[in-house]
Amino acid sequence: MSFFSENLPKVQARIEAALRRSNRPPGSVTLIAVTKTHTPDVVREALAAGLDQIGENKVQEARAKKPEAGDRGVWHLIGHLQHNKVKYVPPLFDWVHSIDSLGLARDLSDRAREDGRRLKILLQINPAGESTKFGVPPDQASALAEQLNKLPNLELRGVMMLAPYYLEVERTRPLFAQLRETRDRVEKETGLALPELSMGMSHDFEVAIEEGATIIRLGTVLFGPRVRAAKATHDEGAE
Repeated sequence: MSFFSENLPKVQARIEAALRRSNRPPGSVTLIAVTKTHTPDVVREALAAGLDQIGENKVQEARAKKPEAGDRGVWHLIGHLQHNKVKYVPPLFDWVHSIDSLGLARDLSDRAREDGRRLKILLQINPAGESTKFGVPPDQASALAEQLNKLPNLELRGVMMLAPYYLEVERTRPLFAQLRETRDRVEKETGLALPELSMGMSHDFEVAIEEGATIIRLGTVLFGPRVRAAKATHDEGAE
């Protein structure tokens, strides 16, 4: 039995338990299986197990893996998007979680139009103000959301954050709550419907669910340690 097949039922049980604790209905959280640094075999294994939401941090990894998956799955770019990689995104991804500037979003919308695509996006917010992470400050979120909503080939669906890694996971709870409150405020100020809250990774997803996450991004807890050591950077979208 592989690490994945052994741990998937345990993770699913933890998700449902967190939903019950927060009086939320079963199945109200989308699990993204993050396969960064793993081989295409891991993608195929996840898809075979019914996990059809696949997350990658880097465009180049998706370019290597997606052809082997064929047309299966919904693909999410959860890491920072560089301008020089925008042209590769529309054929590879259905969602981009890490939009934090109007210029980048305009480039992505233009490229999506050329490719005949309309991509779902999330606005990345940095509630902790960490210099090592991307994302806009909460007080700038409404203005940028209104601008993003005008771009014809992008569909703004909600907000995303990367929480600091704390050994005591309860320390993340105020930040998750702050993201939820920021999303609610942006909806009120702009009149936009932003149903998605993408927050929570392998070490803190249960707290994120309790604070309202609708999307969680899980890698290590599903697939085990990364295949190769990866230097910690500010574009990490999941453990």
